[in-house]
Amino acid sequence: MATATDRVVGFGLVAFSLVLFVYYTLWIIVLPFIDSDHSIHQYFLPREYAVIIPVVAGLLLLLFIGVFIMVVMWKSRKPAKKSD
Repeated sequence: MATATDRVVGFGLVAFSLVLFVYYTLWIIVLPFIDSDHSIHQYFLPREYAVIIPVVAGLLLLLFIGVFIMVVMWKSRKPAKKSD
């Protein structure tokens, strides 16, 4: 059973993901159909960041996964036996 702290952290992660999804969806799908002089554009980054940010996040994710696998393999390595 999950503790109260686990539930709060889980709710926070789900809420953050939902806000991020809605922001990105509005930025990519809705914003191009709104006039560029509308005041809502001040709340969003320029459109080129819509590609740059996910690419950088994906590369960082791959880097962290690779480092994690490397550390796990390094720690589980058995020392070689010396033959005398």
